[in-house]
Amino acid sequence: MSKEEEKKRTEESERTGLGPISRREFAASSVAILGTGAGANVIAAVSQPVSRAGAAAASTVALAASATAHTIKITVNKHKYELQVEPEWVLRDVLRDHLGLLSIKDMCNGYGACGSCTVIMNGRPVLSCMTFAADCDGAAIETAEGVAINKSQLIEAYVMNHCMQCGYCTPGFVVTAKALLDRIPRPTEEDIRDALGGNICRCGTYTQHIIAIKEVIGNA
Repeated sequence: MSKEEEKKRTEESERTGLGPISRREFAASSVAILGTGAGANVIAAVSQPVSRAGAAAASTVALAASATAHTIKITVNKHKYELQVEPEWVLRDVLRDHLGLLSIKDMCNGYGACGSCTVIMNGRPVLSCMTFAADCDGAAIETAEGVAINKSQLIEAYVMNHCMQCGYCTPGFVVTAKALLDRIPRPTEEDIRDALGGNICRCGTYTQHIIAIKEVIGNA
């Protein structure tokens, strides 16, 4: 590429606000999550947008950097964490974006209407999109990853009874069902329907969840 062509390309990139940006700048502005093993404190590298002048701006910050941050201690899937969180952060974002627990989904854009972000906190199923992280100090939390690690019969029953199609909502159903079985080891079908009533599945797998939970009850 000639110098004249390179100059025109640079001017066009700056005009559209897309660059230019080098490989090094792109890598520096990417999101990374750094840790030193299970239970380690986590530091997130947060990417910044490329400015309209064409300069890539990136900064690496702790989970929270402001004077309003709160320090919380939580136990997630039996691993202990000490984190700094901002007052407006919700539990879903801390667990998913900062601790890397990707089973936690967001189907309803944080309106608390779908159940796909459900986790078990202190023995109760809660909507993590509606729960402020700052209010979770001292909490014991279990996600679908924790249920799977424990090789729960529930996971096997879900697989064998084809309780998922796209699978997006499945983790929320799993932890809701796990919380039900922890609370009522032998629930009735009415109990099951009532417990799962807040979980939405666009693929329509509702009947299979009931069959799977009944199978777990029968094998208990």
